[in-house]
Amino acid sequence: MIIKKAEFIKSASHYKDCPPPNKPEYAFLGRSNVGKSSLINMLTGYNKLAKISSTPGKTQLINHFLINDSWYLADLPGFGFAKVSKKLRANWEKMIQNYLLHRENLVCTFLLVDSRHEPQKNDLQNMEWFGTKGLPFVVVFTKSDKLGTSSLQANLASYKKILSQSWEPLPEIFLTSAEKATGRDEILGFIDKYNKEFEA
Repeated sequence: MIIKKAEFIKSASHYKDCPPPNKPEYAFLGRSNVGKSSLINMLTGYNKLAKISSTPGKTQLINHFLINDSWYLADLPGFGFAKVSKKLRANWEKMIQNYLLHRENLVCTFLLVDSRHEPQKNDLQNMEWFGTKGLPFVVVFTKSDKLGTSSLQANLASYKKILSQSWEPLPEIFLTSAEKATGRDEILGFIDKYNKEFEA
């Protein structure tokens, strides 16, 4: 897939306020500072499409981008250690869950995981939640260029071992680096495939 056009459409605090559900949609979700904005910019080829911040919790709404006038990319608030109140975190969680459960044109969620770390409790809990709700998702390991090959493979193996206890087969996994554009063709190819199925 070649990205010829990518534009911000709107921000929403409720799934009912999102753009009309008439195009295939892909959500991006991950811990605060997992590299979500950098990944979105790398995938689209627009360096300033999603705003990058060193401050966790920068994204506070559901941000929609229209890609090639044919599909939506939804940037969801990060979860985890953002320095915000428990009440605000709870509101974000409710907003995200309502969106994931009720957004009728949502094809798949890309669940981002920092490849530099061993399996994190809240990442695994999120995967389990998707499984119990029967929601399609894939796992995207970010920042793969930030550690050596042996450490990277060890962390991947740890995740696969844990996931294999609950999943058969395992969720699809993508290995990415925003700086080196690793995984770009694979993810865009995945989206292209499901766009065609959405239209069929």
